Amino acid sequence: MNEKDQYPIGRYKENLELPQQMQQQWIATIASLPLRIKEEVQSLTQLQLDTPYRENGWTLRQVIHHLADSNINCFARIKFALTEENPNIKPFAEKLWADLFDAKLTDIAPSLKILEGIHERWVALLENLKEKDWQKSFFHPELQKNQTIAQAMDKYSWHCKHHLAHIVNTKEKMGWN
Repeated sequence: MNEKDQYPIGRYKENLELPQQMQQQWIATIASLPLRIKEEVQSLTQLQLDTPYRENGWTLRQVIHHLADSNINCFARIKFALTEENPNIKPFAEKLWADLFDAKLTDIAPSLKILEGIHERWVALLENLKEKDWQKSFFHPELQKNQTIAQAMDKYSWHCKHHLAHIVNTKEKMGWN
């Protein structure tokens, strides 16, 4: 398996220091993703959407639906962290979700709408956090550790870019530009 196909922007590397200046970068990534995804996929045919981004990988359709599923979950995790004291979050089985009918076979339009709505609210929430809010946390049972909102946003900013790169790279590889 080609590492570059699986991790087109490289594997996520946890940042031990998350300076305040990074907050605006994360917010900008969250704000821009829905339009960037929409621009990349609007001209793709159904057959193209059903093309895997790598051998044995998800199709572009599944990637788009996964982004909606994943980002709904992250948005909720942040809201739980802001309203509860270090809550346990519920992980989701992303590979199993991506194999469900709605992710494999349905139109991407609802997920594009979800991304647009969730990201608009997410940006509004993040832009209004106080500095102390970025340090609020939740417990991630799969990772067996606490994760602050800042740490979650660093990872999800990477996650958004990671999956956008899957789409862009597939289009380039297939000559669909």
